[in-house]
Amino acid sequence: MHIEDLQTICQQLPGTTEDIKWEDHLCFNVGSKMYLITSPDKVPHSASFKAMPEAFEALCEREGFIPAPYMARYKWVQIDDISRMGKAEWTQLIQQSYDLVFGKLPAKVKREIIG
Repeated sequence: MHIEDLQTICQQLPGTTEDIKWEDHLCFNVGSKMYLITSPDKVPHSASFKAMPEAFEALCEREGFIPAPYMARYKWVQIDDISRMGKAEWTQLIQQSYDLVFGKLPAKVKREIIG
C-alpha cells in the first residue's frame, strides 16, 4: 500500500477533504473533522484512524499498531507502516473511521454532505 492508495479510498467517500496539519501530516476529513491522518514524508509511511470501540483493543494488540498518541482516548489507532494491511482491510477500516466521524456531525452538515 502507498499513500496514493489510501488517498484513492478516501476520495470515494462523500464530502472528503484533504489538508496538511502540523506541517507534514496529510489529513482526510469529513465535515472538517479528521478520520485518517497519514505521514507521507516518513518512511515507512504511518497512519492513524478512528477505530470501532469494540475493535480498538484487538487492533492495538497487532504488530505495528499502538494507541495513537494524544488521541487514544477517542479510540484512535496508529499503524507504523501502512503496508502491514492490504487494500481490502484498509477500505473497511477507513470506511468505519469515516462512519464514526460522520455519525457525530451535526444534522445540517450531514445533509449538506449527502445532498
